[in-house]
Amino acid sequence: MAGGQPEREDKVSLEITEEILQSMEVGMTFRDYSGRISSMDFHKTSNYLVTASDDESIRLYDVANATCLKTINSKKYGVDLVSFTSHPTTVIYSSKNGWDESLRLLSLHDNKYLRYFKGHRDRVVSLSLCSRKEYFLSGSLDRSVLLWDQRADKCQGLLRVQGRPATAIDEQGLVFAIAFGGYIRMFDARNYEKGPFEIFSVGGDLSDANIVKFSNDGRLMLLTTTDGHIHVLDSFRGTLLSTYNVQPVSSSSTLEASFSPEGMFVISDHSIMRMQFCVLLFGPDDKLRFYRASFYL
Repeated sequence: MAGGQPEREDKVSLEITEEILQSMEVGMTFRDYSGRISSMDFHKTSNYLVTASDDESIRLYDVANATCLKTINSKKYGVDLVSFTSHPTTVIYSSKNGWDESLRLLSLHDNKYLRYFKGHRDRVVSLSLCSRKEYFLSGSLDRSVLLWDQRADKCQGLLRVQGRPATAIDEQGLVFAIAFGGYIRMFDARNYEKGPFEIFSVGGDLSDANIVKFSNDGRLMLLTTTDGHIHVLDSFRGTLLSTYNVQPVSSSSTLEASFSPEGMFVISDHSIMRMQFCVLLFGPDDKLRFYRASFYL
């Protein structure tokens, strides 16, 4: 990690199948946290993982070698959400102290703040970055979504919403989504001032949105809500393909879910001790099929 650059390693390709998922076991457990892990993010092109915890720490891991590379404390501001930028040792994170809702661009290499992003007046509940673009989105309980450029202190755009927002940017950085109030609104990143070009319904689920995400190939989207629903949609047509029901979450928790790299699986952790897998299999009838597999930590 000298000079902040990750070591290059040969990549090994592995096709993910149902059998491989069901055979997975825990390889390493890190127990050095004294609080709940509130957020985590994998870097797109390196072996790094970053986590944020209620113990006010940010930790950087090398997942290939199962080692913790660095721990940085944020005692003054707290930390809630954290995401990598395109650089593997630079992150943006949100505060959790209740009095300063600024976002911070932090170098993990030398523990130095590179920029502050000030604009929200309440807790930031959604943070979305694109590895191919310099802009990012933040959504807050102040019912606003702000569009930022990592190279500028001031926000580049403001969108008002009527509820708790969840945001996502597609892999190309051309389209972004904002979910709230039972709908997902799709925006052209170059013409977002004109409003959404599509609005997708999620089957009457009006509970607060938790997260919204695109699959890597952009074909699918998922939305989780506080009522314990994971909705999977066709991101081009807006068709609701299926809904996976799990346990509702409290207002202080998040129902997390994510696509596997090739978009064939959704992984969701809806309890502290158990990882639940649901498989998305597309058959000739273009229907989505689910199964469950679990292991205990």
